[in-house]
Amino acid sequence: MSHDDRQAAVLVELRAALGAHEVLAGDASPRHLADWSTAVGGIPLAILRPRSTDELSCALAICHAHGQAVVPQGGLSGLVGGAVPTGGEVLISLERMNAIEEIDLDSGTVTVQAGAILQNIQEACRDAGALLAVDLGARGSCQIGGNVATNAGGNRVIRYGNTRDSVLGLEAVLADGTVLPMMNRMVKNNAGMDLKHLFIGSEGVLGIVTRVVLKLQPLPQGTSTALVAVADFGSALRFLRHAQQSLSGQISAFEIMWHDYLDTAVAANRLRKPFSIDYPVYVLTDMHCGQPATDAQRFEAMLEAAIEAGWIQDAAVAQSVADAEALWAIRDGVAEVLRDYAPTLNFDVSVPVACIGDCAVRVRANLERDWPQLKALFFGHVGDGNLHVVVCKVPQDADSVHAIEEAVYGVVRDYAGSVSAEHGIGVLKRDWLHYSRTTSELALMRTLKQALDPRGILNPDKML
Repeated sequence: MSHDDRQAAVLVELRAALGAHEVLAGDASPRHLADWSTAVGGIPLAILRPRSTDELSCALAICHAHGQAVVPQGGLSGLVGGAVPTGGEVLISLERMNAIEEIDLDSGTVTVQAGAILQNIQEACRDAGALLAVDLGARGSCQIGGNVATNAGGNRVIRYGNTRDSVLGLEAVLADGTVLPMMNRMVKNNAGMDLKHLFIGSEGVLGIVTRVVLKLQPLPQGTSTALVAVADFGSALRFLRHAQQSLSGQISAFEIMWHDYLDTAVAANRLRKPFSIDYPVYVLTDMHCGQPATDAQRFEAMLEAAIEAGWIQDAAVAQSVADAEALWAIRDGVAEVLRDYAPTLNFDVSVPVACIGDCAVRVRANLERDWPQLKALFFGHVGDGNLHVVVCKVPQDADSVHAIEEAVYGVVRDYAGSVSAEHGIGVLKRDWLHYSRTTSELALMRTLKQALDPRGILNPDKML
């Protein structure tokens, strides 16, 4: 059977199984062809939007039988092209599988379908009296299945961990349509291998996550928030140790922004600058409180001690929820920066926490030496070693892009760091994965891929 005949047969079977109205023409919706990165995909063979695990399983079984490539897609807030079709695949959007099925306060769990928007889950849990700790700037558009598939990090990792740390169980569909109903709801379960971890962070190359059981946290009664000015990264690190010790590990966010990022984000989002003078580095930190009045006093006493010790130079303490939201709007304003300074190269790397400052200095020096005309913005999550670098208005020739990537990833490799801290590998980082993984590790990944997806239909040419 020719390639065209095979694709025609796939469409016939999908329409017969799911209904003709459920199988959209591949060019029916341009919004499916790009994420937040510079990756713009090719036209898929078809776009499917299943409403249930059974429908998705049926579609995968048909595609597997014909060797038809499939691309799973969530909220498209990624930065590596991991959910973008390259052309000719069946694109499976999880957007209709968006139910919040159950919030169980006694067990401390929420059960959701993979297409549920993160912010919708957060708000439902908050209304019920619990906290879903997974949180990131794209909360209003990202889907929980994508968060799981990339093991998303975000703003609360320092206290609650990555997405992986909030996942108790999940349901996944393998390439041949086999459903794995691993919907565990217990914190302790050592009955054999914990197979859910194969799918967390695997970017849809081993199976498609369809439902998730997430662990909930006690709902904070309040939050103390401050934006702090420091002289350099070393001071920020000393302040972090002081804050963690003074507040008994209750710090729930510790976000660093070098002055170039803060100034650019304020301008791009038309925000008010928090200080009357400029400082080299800023830290946005907050503490989830159980007793707001008492904890607020502890928080401010911690800041006063840090000022007296010379670790911080100034602090803007939020006096209201609106104040806190205004401070967080600076840190979360990266989407507008990417819009205003496109095309950009977006780096999401990690190195040991103690090395972040030196890593940033070396990367900046490389960029200023070879591309002095380009603006580079630095920010990140200090508590978990995650550094973000946005290089603005990048020339689009392949040689320039590769050279700029080498200027960043080469430094990360020197520190035995990761070329991807929280966005995955996708297409755009695939050629750099060997900077962070050994030959034997890559070989084992390919062995797992071959075992679970022998026909190689799931998200081909992504990650590996």
